[in-house]
Amino acid sequence: MLIGPPGAGKSSVGSLLAAELGVPFADTDDLVAAAAGKPVGDIFVDDGEPVFRELERAAVAHGLEATGPHGGVLAVGSGAVLDPDVRRMLGGRRVVYLEVGFATVARRTGMDKPRVVVPGNPRGLLRAMLEERRPVYAELASITVPTDELAPEEVAADLASRLRS
Repeated sequence: MLIGPPGAGKSSVGSLLAAELGVPFADTDDLVAAAAGKPVGDIFVDDGEPVFRELERAAVAHGLEATGPHGGVLAVGSGAVLDPDVRRMLGGRRVVYLEVGFATVARRTGMDKPRVVVPGNPRGLLRAMLEERRPVYAELASITVPTDELAPEEVAADLASRLRS
């Protein structure tokens, strides 16, 4: 299971890692979008966050089933770890926290560029979200991998090596 904030590389590292290990891969955001029949961002806008979180909880359960009990890779949506049911589902499993700093998240998600002023301070909200979730990620993790200066291929190769030993 791969956890971490948006922009940590869960999807790209996850697919590369699964290929390297020869195991199934699933991404909870893809599972949510497929179940809802629309993109994740549209679910937030059209249906609200509570509906998204309910779909996400079901996607984690489905993803754990789809990746199998013997070593598939599941990229878990960044906020899913806030749900106590999701934390219970992840308990006792090998969980990898892809750790990344605010500046890298901002760069990877496009929030480092000058843009039209948007009420609500999106960068401030992003920073607060990261601070809220960081301890949860760290608590759930059996392995923590800093990803700030690494390409997804480097992270996947490092993880594959660690997981094989």
